[in-house]
Formats: sequence, structure tokens, C-alpha cells
Amino acid sequence: MKTRNALKIVLVLCTAFSAVGARAQKAAIKTNLLYDIGAYTLNAGVEVGLAPRWTLDLSANYNGWTLSHDRRWKHWLVQPEARYWFCDRFAGHFLAVHAHGGQYNFGGLRNGISFLGSDFSQLTDKRYQGWFVGAGVAYGYAWILGRHWNLEAEIGIGYAYTRYDTYPCANCGDKIAEDQSHHYVGPTKAAVNLVYTF
Repeated sequence: MKTRNALKIVLVLCTAFSAVGARAQKAAIKTNLLYDIGAYTLNAGVEVGLAPRWTLDLSANYNGWTLSHDRRWKHWLVQPEARYWFCDRFAGHFLAVHAHGGQYNFGGLRNGISFLGSDFSQLTDKRYQGWFVGAGVAYGYAWILGRHWNLEAEIGIGYAYTRYDTYPCANCGDKIAEDQSHHYVGPTKAAVNLVYTF
């Protein structure tokens, strides 16, 4: 995953999002603070009004670097989402349906997490490289902070199908397993978005 190519993709997406927003009656651009700060992941999103209570949200995330001590958390992710707002769009409660897809290269991440058939503790001693697709549902709430600024919280659960190769450690190149699959069920979205509406 090349950083230069990813930055070009993010720039093109932001430019396209700006053009879409300029034609829309109501639109927003956003960043997920949880991904920015907690996961060291560049991300950007755009949301466009479709009807008085419906919006379409599209977010993209990218992390292309190796963390300290050979820990890897490299990935890219695209997540389109349709939202139904209970009152006015961009304010208050909403329900959403999302899809997601991307690629990853994870390893050397010390943890003891294991739930719903997924054992993330294996990321401590092994590296996994592959792709995933899936879908989920979410609930969220948006607080109006000012004329153009909102703060939005969202949590989603869903399913992801992944295919991957396994390596014996975070910086090793010899495969120990190839083209394996896994069915994941659990959280698929967590967001605290800083949102600019126009």
C-alpha cells in the first residue's frame, strides 16, 4: 500500500465530495475523531441530502504505516451508508444501513480479545494480510454545535467476510497459511464525527 497513491485517492474523493456538496441543497463533510486520534487513521467523509429525512454518507479511511516495535495496522476502508433521520436530517437520532470493503495488513498487536468466534489475540504473534467485504446496521445521534458545526456519534454492528494469508510474525515474509477465510460478526462501525454542514 503506497502512501502517495492513497493520498491521491483521498484528494480525488475530497474534490468529488466538494463538487457534489455544492450542487446539493444540504450537505456535510466530516472526519471521525476516533479514527484520527485512537487508530492513527486518515479519514474523510461526505454526506448528501437525498430527501427531507434521508441522506447518503460515504466515508474512506487509510492507514499505511508501521507503528513502533513492528506493529502493523495498515489498511484502507470504504463505507457507504444510507441514513434515515427521525426529525430533520443532520440533527438528532438516525438509523443507518452500511456496506464496507477494503484491504488490511495487521500484526504484532498485543491483545487478549476473543468474542463471537473471532480470536483477535492471534494478532499478537502473527500477521494477517487480506481483503474483506460486508454490511451492517447502525444507530447514531447528531448534536448541533453552531450554524455549520455538528458533533455526531454512531455505533454499528454487522457482518464481514474476509480472505487472508497468515505470516508467523509482524515483519516476516514467509507464509504459513494461504487463502484462508473467516466470517466475522460484531461491531462494524464506531464514530465520533466532527461535521461541517453547508
